[in-house]
This record gives sequence, C-alpha cells and structure tokens, in this order.
Amino acid sequence: MKPRFTKYLLKWNAKSNSRAMPWKQEKDPYKIWISEVILQQTRVDQGLHYYNRFISAYPGVHDLAKAPEQEIFKLWEGLGYYNRCKSLITTAKRISGQMEGRFPDNYDDIRSLKGIGPYTAAAIASFAFNLPYAVVDGNVIRVLSRYFGISTPSSSSDGKNLYTQLAAGLLDKKQPGIFNQAIMDFGAVICKPRLPLCPICVQKKDCQALKHGWVNDLPVKDKSAKRKTRWFYYFLIEYNNRFYVRKRSRSDIWENLYEFVLKENDKPLPCNDAAAMQMELEDIVGNKQIELKQISKEYRQHLTHQTIAGRFIMAKTTEPAAIPGGYEALPGKDLIRYPFPKFINAYLSDILFVEGDSSAFIDRPS
Repeated sequence: MKPRFTKYLLKWNAKSNSRAMPWKQEKDPYKIWISEVILQQTRVDQGLHYYNRFISAYPGVHDLAKAPEQEIFKLWEGLGYYNRCKSLITTAKRISGQMEGRFPDNYDDIRSLKGIGPYTAAAIASFAFNLPYAVVDGNVIRVLSRYFGISTPSSSSDGKNLYTQLAAGLLDKKQPGIFNQAIMDFGAVICKPRLPLCPICVQKKDCQALKHGWVNDLPVKDKSAKRKTRWFYYFLIEYNNRFYVRKRSRSDIWENLYEFVLKENDKPLPCNDAAAMQMELEDIVGNKQIELKQISKEYRQHLTHQTIAGRFIMAKTTEPAAIPGGYEALPGKDLIRYPFPKFINAYLSDILFVEGDSSAFIDRPS
C-alpha cells in the first residue's frame, strides 16, 4: 500500500501539475544527464537556455566528446561552477571512447562516472531506466522537512542520511521516474521556499510544519562558513592591438577559463593613486614603456564561500612585454571566442572591442 503522502502526491501530479520543461518525460540518458548537470546550483529559467544550446550544439555524447574543450567552456560561460563542465567533458569522452557511446543502465555504474553524485545518478537511473532510486535535491528536502517537521540540518551527515531514507521509503517503486519528477515539481510550485501555497496543498492535513507554524523555519541549514574576500586586479595590457591573456590551469576557482594579467592582493590596492598604479604596471611589465590609460570601478562576484573583489586597469605599451606566468598576446578582436569568468565578463559587458582601433576599447553607448 502506498503511503498517504505518495498517493496524494501522484494524484496532484496527474491532475494539477502543469510545470513544463523540455527534459520532462525524456528517456534519453544523455539528455537527462546534460539537464541535471546544468541545473546543479542553477535556476531552472537560466538552465533552460543553456540546456537548449548544449543539445543543439551537441545532440549526442559523441558530439560532446569530440568537441574542442575551449568551445565547450565558452558555451558553458556564465553558468559558473566550472568543475561541472570539466567533469562533463571527461565523462563524455569516457562514454564515447570506452563504452561505445552507451550510457550505463544501472545505478552503481552511473554513479562511478566523474561528476555524477547520488542525486544525478538517481535521476538518470529513474528517469531513463525506471530504476527505484529516489532523488534528493533542495526541493525534495524542503517538502520532506516541512511535511515531517524535521529540524535536523539538511547539510549535516545525519540530515543527508535521514532525507535519503525518507525519500526512498516514500518512492513509488513501480513508477520511480514519475514520483521523482512529481516531488521536485511539488517543491518548486507548491511547497516553495517563500510564500508556499499551503491553502491549496494536497498534503496540508498531514503537514507538521503547517500544523505547528514552522513553515518559514524549515528546512534548517548549517550556519555558513565565514566568507573570505580575495582581491583580484586585472591589468589589460595592450601592445599592437593585442592583449596579454592566459588560461587558468592551477586547482582554484575558474580553472580552464581565461584571464588577463592578474595580481592577487591581500588587501585593496591604492587605485586612486595614479603614480602608485603606474609603479604596479612597471613592476608587472618589467620596463617603463607603459602608459596607464584607465582604472575601472570596483567589481564584485559572490561565490559559495568567498567574494572576489577588484578592478580592471587598462594600459598600453610600445614594446612587447615579458610577463611571467604563461601569458600570451592575443588579438583583441579574437578574445570573444575565449571563455572568461563572470567577474571579467561583467567588466567586458561595459565596454566594446573595436577591431582595428589601437585603443581597443570604447565605452558602450547608453
């Protein structure tokens, strides 16, 4: 016999769930995988655009596996969490090369693929192969926490185990894919983070949070670690219509993305002091044949555990610069083809590259 929660959920799903997304009812494990990876830490409205672009560019796993990595990262640009994209490429090559393009059809083999955790493996297993594995994402945790009145922090090891067990116990094992999609949709459109639709909720008679007035207090999360601030100063050094750029390769944020000449500082630089900034430039380039042109406003990007703050310094040199750190001079007109972090793109969106113009940048017209 199905639990009351499951019975009411599936009834709501059949009669009232009108949430439409292109990957719903999808049975192709490749497309399900792409959608789930893109939607990790990404809003659905934003992820939908990227999903459509990816499927259009790479309709199958072989297409993704043979695509140039720079092209894939450029298509991913703006989604953040670039390790997801790196793992996507690694797994596509493995499936294409070692598995003849066939996605594994059991949970353990799916789980063994790089970048695929318990949630994504359960989604692929249930949606593509109708295997009885329950998904546990933020929507599911919120629904279960409120329904059962759970105050255990969802990010703790006890919390993760508890929610996994509850979801598995409620799962309709005959139609796990339908159940999983239904409970995620229910959390997205009914049991929302803010202003949930409790008056029309099919679970309201049994919901402990509604009964006790805990709706706005659940789920409970662990207190976030203290966020640190890193100061990034990017020097856009132009020589003969070229800019010095490198690919970030060390294990840090934005790995495999491109950046201009970087100076990371433990505190803000004196950007209002033109003489001091001129000296910074001369130290970087190694000679005095460089002219400070412009210093940007301060930019900030908030990541999960840190904030990146800093500015962009435009400069021009009349001699080639010998800049240590693997930088190469690339034509300004070609930089649009390279994937940059959101922090840099926020600055580039305020200016335009001008092909053939030695100044290389102009203010974007209002």
